[in-house]
Amino acid sequence: MTYMIVRNRVEDFDRWKAVFDSEAERHRDAGLKLVNLWQTAEDPNNFFFVLEVHDIDKAKYFISAPESAEAGEKAGVLDGEYYFVKSAPGF
Repeated sequence: MTYMIVRNRVEDFDRWKAVFDSEAERHRDAGLKLVNLWQTAEDPNNFFFVLEVHDIDKAKYFISAPESAEAGEKAGVLDGEYYFVKSAPGF
């Protein structure tokens, strides 16, 4: 199984979460499923989340789509990064 680990820093977590939740259908269509979300202890507007990825090509298209950039702006994303990962052998 492939996962996407994401770190975002936003202006306001509640605003980001509302936009994220409104994108649920687009996430499903892209084969993405939220597994978990953690806010840092020092700053709730800095957080990490993990998405299960069913199709890496669809996920990459989703990330690069103009609609995703628009949603990020609407959500107040200041910066972030993401990585596609899979379990290491033996784990």
